Amino acid sequence: MLTPGKPLKPGAGADMRAPNALDSADRDVLRDLARRAEQALMGVQMASMDELTLLSNRHGFEALAQLGLEACQQLGKPATLLFFDLDDFKRINQLYGRAEGDDALKTFADVLRIAFRESDVIGRLGSDEFAALLTGADAVEIAAIRARLEEILDERNATAHRGYDIRFSIGQIEFDPRLHQTAQDLLALVDKAMRDRQFDARHC
Repeated sequence: MLTPGKPLKPGAGADMRAPNALDSADRDVLRDLARRAEQALMGVQMASMDELTLLSNRHGFEALAQLGLEACQQLGKPATLLFFDLDDFKRINQLYGRAEGDDALKTFADVLRIAFRESDVIGRLGSDEFAALLTGADAVEIAAIRARLEEILDERNATAHRGYDIRFSIGQIEFDPRLHQTAQDLLALVDKAMRDRQFDARHC
């Protein structure tokens, strides 16, 4: 037993380190584990991100949208999924090249980031297709959203001097827990709507 004021004899007490003290080897192991965990987390983030636009890719969007829908259900709040595709995107690629098409996608992604709230989930589903899940919103006024997006796009189009303007089409699906169990269900409806739209465009 240690007595206050009494000197400690050499060798007394098996280990004078603090109970949680770590030696050099322990610290090296923990540093290695932390580095590997950080790399794993970065890998998950990269796997969920669209490299071109830096928005969530389809996989990442689906995961985040599912969390948003679950939160809305728990709070009794509505949610609405908006989906977009760029008009004449194939023509942009054909006439101006792939790099110009990529620039159009990045520009539109920036417009979506500016136009929507931080609480909304935004992602690129693939090619020229994008989506935004608006939490706490029902009966979204498409005309107002379109006007807001077009206002921002007009500024970009006016300053870019590309020889073409970026335009888009928009649709919406209101989340109904009686009909849609998951974000995947909503995205399946988006896929169908996109296919129908492409079919209509080919036959008009």
